[in-house]
Amino acid sequence: MAADDCRIRLVEFDFEAKQERELQLEEVAAAVGAGRFVWIDVQAGRAQDVRDPLQRIGLISDAVIEDALSGDALTRHARYDDYLHVVVSGCRPSGARVELERVDIVIGERFLATIHRGPVLFLESVRRDYHADFLRFARSPSFLVYELWDHLLENYLEVQQEMEERVEAMQQELGRGKVDDAVFARFSSLGSDLLHFRKVLLPARAVLSELSTRKSIFISEATQGFLGNMVGTVEHLLQDLMVDRDILSESLNLYMLMVSHRTNLTMKRLTTVSVVFLPLTFLVGIYGMNFSNMPELQWRYGYPIFWAVCAVMVVLILVFMRRSRFF
Repeated sequence: MAADDCRIRLVEFDFEAKQERELQLEEVAAAVGAGRFVWIDVQAGRAQDVRDPLQRIGLISDAVIEDALSGDALTRHARYDDYLHVVVSGCRPSGARVELERVDIVIGERFLATIHRGPVLFLESVRRDYHADFLRFARSPSFLVYELWDHLLENYLEVQQEMEERVEAMQQELGRGKVDDAVFARFSSLGSDLLHFRKVLLPARAVLSELSTRKSIFISEATQGFLGNMVGTVEHLLQDLMVDRDILSESLNLYMLMVSHRTNLTMKRLTTVSVVFLPLTFLVGIYGMNFSNMPELQWRYGYPIFWAVCAVMVVLILVFMRRSRFF
């Protein structure tokens, strides 16, 4: 079923015969009532275009429908008598930023509904790949729960890899030292993205851990084992994310140390010049005074003697500073 602003795809699964077929909206209630499993995938446009068909199916409460159509992209889950309501956040890279894509997953004993407000990257992968897994491995309706989380974690892995590449690029840029003031804005943006992605992973780990450990009629024990293994994957993602943040922070610290070192070298050169010219400035100041009774003014060789004294002072100062390891 499709409209300009709303698309609803209804698929019925027969796990014994390994068959699937698309349904019409009016056939869903009968299929669920007959004990068959149905996947309801809803791409929302205008709220009313989605609300009416879902209310006609009658499997999901109005409160959950309203939350799916108006809530924020925050990963969480809730338990009801007839189903589980899980909210997950997929990620879609958009240039140097990552956009969150909310998907509401309603898991019932005989149906699974995915509600989203537009195309979702990881759901597109699920729709592309689930056929082969259904034919080879599926034994219960929970296989779709596994498919959704498996492709969601692949989505997270791709985002983490992209962020890791951005961190490496930033590290190389800072290491070359030829950067402008805009590097600090890019550094701040990347650090903010890493922190934001961590806030996506933490509730995802909590929800996945809850689904994998708490017994439920909506998720088979076999599927819970696979979900439990995915918790470890999220843990590794979080650890890699923290490593990336540490690398980024250390890179900036190293860059600031390089800048400080170059500044110290410049100041050392300026200090050397100042020390050399300070006594010369003193001599020039003395002999620049307009006193007629200064005896040196009448010396025949006073001018060359002045320059000789200046040269000796410069040599002595440089030798002293060299022996003192000033440069």
